[in-house]
Amino acid sequence: MYVDRVLSGMRPTGNLHLGHYHGVLKNWIDLQHEYECLFFVADWHALTTHYDNPGAIEESTWQMVVDWLAAGVDPSKATLFIQSQVIEHAELHLLLSMMTPLGWLERVPTYKDQQERLTEKDLSTYGFLGYPLLQSADILIYRANRVPVGEDQVPHIEFAREIARRFNHLYGKEPGYEEKALAAMKRLGGKKARLYEELRTRYQEQGDEEALESARAVLGETQNLSLGDKERLYGYLEGGGKMILTEPQSLLTAASKMPGLDGQKMSKSYNNTISLREDPEVVTKKIRTMPTDTNRVRRTDPGTPEKCPVWQFHQVYSNEAVRDWVRQGCTSAGIGCIECKQPVIDAVLKELAPIQERARAYTEDPDVVKNIISDGSEKARDLARETMRDVREAIGLNYG
Repeated sequence: MYVDRVLSGMRPTGNLHLGHYHGVLKNWIDLQHEYECLFFVADWHALTTHYDNPGAIEESTWQMVVDWLAAGVDPSKATLFIQSQVIEHAELHLLLSMMTPLGWLERVPTYKDQQERLTEKDLSTYGFLGYPLLQSADILIYRANRVPVGEDQVPHIEFAREIARRFNHLYGKEPGYEEKALAAMKRLGGKKARLYEELRTRYQEQGDEEALESARAVLGETQNLSLGDKERLYGYLEGGGKMILTEPQSLLTAASKMPGLDGQKMSKSYNNTISLREDPEVVTKKIRTMPTDTNRVRRTDPGTPEKCPVWQFHQVYSNEAVRDWVRQGCTSAGIGCIECKQPVIDAVLKELAPIQERARAYTEDPDVVKNIISDGSEKARDLARETMRDVREAIGLNYG
């Protein structure tokens, strides 16, 4: 069934840092006010590269969820859950693997990239080859139609679309499908049925995407149709069979502008991070000892802001007036590097203070976090079971 639903997940990496906050969490916080959102801990995905050392996954999971909540992800607005607590992900992954061509998996760009990058690990495993399919199952089981990703992840969403299309083509042709779709159309009522038919014709004859969206909206607001009839009419719109799995769309997110302390991308592997729960004294020390423009050997040497990692922090945290003050002071040697760093220190500490206060409340009462995940996993499971009932019925595994 077509719904406006967002799905996104993160591998459990333990405490999150400012790169995660600016690159992912702030976007999640905005999305939860606009859409029905599901955010999950991708613990099975962690095993694709850390199968030989899974010991830290559980602790990393809880620490990461605390950071989500502390950053402002709201469990009353979004469903938070752990992937492995919804066993249906694995069932759908297995069933999809039966019909997925091997060549499709081998051509996913990140497959060879990661094998070349992570040479210290043996990634010649079935799980690593199949992780894009598990990722597709994660999305398709919730019939999520929007997935927030960066440019580099778009091929994974296109892969999920191909999988949904192939599944619907193979298994969506129920006996007497067209007759059932026409009967369902009559149940819309005369006016809505005519509008639906007109929009369907415009889409199929002219490729009018707006007509497709309008027809979906008509179905979405119709109350008197069964779930099966709605799915038939969603599929009939596009000229296919019953639409069992929804094709997701990429929801492109801007790349994080949060640099690391050394000017590279902020990453634990570069040891250049500020974590969301970093002690204020440690944050202050880390920023004060950041490298600066190498031309400023002495306080009296003028510098070039663009050559300084601290300037990148000003791009994120400072307003135009402060940036003008930095540029003028740096290029004329009117201010020293310690003076330049102080507004950044103040801004980072100000941003982290409410996050750390909320985090303390959650770490002092871990049962609250566990209950949030337990409730979220149950909600996710209900949605997943609904999809799996339709999937089993379509394949012919609905023994009753």
